Amino acid sequence: MKAPEIIEILSKNDLFEKTVTIPRNGFLKTSGSVDTDIYFIEKGSLRIFIMDENEERIIRFGYKNNIIVSLDSFLSGNPSEFYIQAIKKTTVKIIPKKSFLAFFNMEENLKVWAAILQDLVLQQVEREKDLLVSAPKIRYERVLKRSPHLFQEIPNKHIANYLRMTPETLSRLKNLDLNQ
Repeated sequence: MKAPEIIEILSKNDLFEKTVTIPRNGFLKTSGSVDTDIYFIEKGSLRIFIMDENEERIIRFGYKNNIIVSLDSFLSGNPSEFYIQAIKKTTVKIIPKKSFLAFFNMEENLKVWAAILQDLVLQQVEREKDLLVSAPKIRYERVLKRSPHLFQEIPNKHIANYLRMTPETLSRLKNLDLNQ
């Protein structure tokens, strides 16, 4: 089941209870808060990051037609260390956990929940593989192949952070790509 199908099912069943607009650099979630909602990005882009000493470590991006959530907190009910911040003005539709779980408590809807979890887990596995690769060029190529639209949606400084490289290294790799 693809993301558009999942979104259609969620919309058709009126699970989105409200819509919120987050200004550029505004926070949807901050560290120490419990995430009791799932968010569908209508427009704009977000980043999920964690603070490592005094440095931000971006672990995920979300943009138009993505579902995003602080999954650790959503599943456990415990506060999360993650921040979810708007990269640009972003509009999200919100599904509260209570409504979400009630919908998926019905057996016929479990396929949708399984598809959402599968997508989130597979994204996380790919991210972990990216982090295990030591060569910046290979990390760049993996992400470019998997998510070419990322490079149109997200500023280079954030992509560089996500790829664990300097903005200069990312720029050099992109230029090499263009010259080949």
